[in-house]
Amino acid sequence: MTDVSAAAFSLLNAAAVRMRAKRMLALGHDDTLPNFRIDLARLDDTVDLVVATTKKNYPMLDVPFHSRWRHFVVGGKDRSEAVMRPPTLPSPASGGGLGREWSATERAARARAAFDLAIVSVLLDAGAGPQWRYRDAVSGESIGRSEGLALASLDMFVHGAFSADPKAPLRADAAILQRLDGKVLEKGLQVSLANPLVGIEGRVALLRALGKLAAARPDIFAREDTPRPGGFFDHLAAKAENGAIPAPFILSELLQQFGSIWPSRLSLGGVPLGDCWRHTAMVTADATNELVPLHKLSQWLAYSLIEPLQQAGLTVTEIDGLTGLAEYRNGGLFVDTGVLALRDPGQAARAHEAGSELVVEWRSLTVALLDRLALAVRAKLGVGAATLPLAKVLQGGTWTAGRELAFARRADGSPPIKVISDGTVF
Repeated sequence: MTDVSAAAFSLLNAAAVRMRAKRMLALGHDDTLPNFRIDLARLDDTVDLVVATTKKNYPMLDVPFHSRWRHFVVGGKDRSEAVMRPPTLPSPASGGGLGREWSATERAARARAAFDLAIVSVLLDAGAGPQWRYRDAVSGESIGRSEGLALASLDMFVHGAFSADPKAPLRADAAILQRLDGKVLEKGLQVSLANPLVGIEGRVALLRALGKLAAARPDIFAREDTPRPGGFFDHLAAKAENGAIPAPFILSELLQQFGSIWPSRLSLGGVPLGDCWRHTAMVTADATNELVPLHKLSQWLAYSLIEPLQQAGLTVTEIDGLTGLAEYRNGGLFVDTGVLALRDPGQAARAHEAGSELVVEWRSLTVALLDRLALAVRAKLGVGAATLPLAKVLQGGTWTAGRELAFARRADGSPPIKVISDGTVF
């Protein structure tokens, strides 16, 4: 490995995201950032809002992890039960009753299905835009944004849209994904001229790239089955030590093994850097100069793989080793509460590319501010990190408060800063 490629791999982890976010925040403290000013005096009000939102939604503080699985709950019913909570197996001795426990083989098979769904659904969850809605056949509701994308992907998955075996719909096979017809995805997501979804082409390309990757790497994705994204479960399980997997390791493996699926972005020493961008203020003395890693979708996916791993009997440790998510709900919360303010207010009226310094700066500051906010939220609630890790602060939490505040400020619930999405970042 060359020094340059080693430098590249040093950015493919949560610690690098956190470290550079803290550096960005320090530059903000010095008032030397080109796009934002920081007013930490406003953070107390933001903390109060998040605490109130958490108590309202989870009065007993029984907050689940922030993950894709939360979006499958509609009207109090978890629609992902067919994947995550299979029916009780009958006891062979009694012919019924409470049933026996699932074997390790059966738990692993269920985990592969859950991984298939989580990976495909998260990759489809990169912002829907304010106009798109999904008409849910069960509730009759028209549901937008992340929840709508979640239900659409779940319905497609349950009905076998990604399976190569009509008798086994609950799977996503590489053979199907790599030749996915864009019209199939448009139909499943109910896209039309009257119901446009931003970045549909990017999503199709991403799933095709995922299928090609799984087919090309049987050592990672086909250890116990034919090539499928869910095979990544077996790869992680094989890496567990004494039945335990650190959450930051999940992310590192996602970044290293899935790096090639992302559209052409920055690379270093031949290593694709994923959700990593340039900012001239991030000065270093090595090959990573001006590079700011964020890895939002990959961390969202890492959070979403925790529960399937736990249900398979593995222990996930160091969950707080992951960072907050650098996305527009968390970032919008800090802008709408005045913690972050644009130096040029006129920039709020313009749309910005995801790779622009303004957006990179905003997202990186969001990560660092979430760490600081989490400490204050726990202090106000009188709990520690073991009870309320960052993954639960987000769920409790910052994401919901950011959304509610966005709708209170803007009729369409759009973020305070407009980002041009290609369907692969947010």
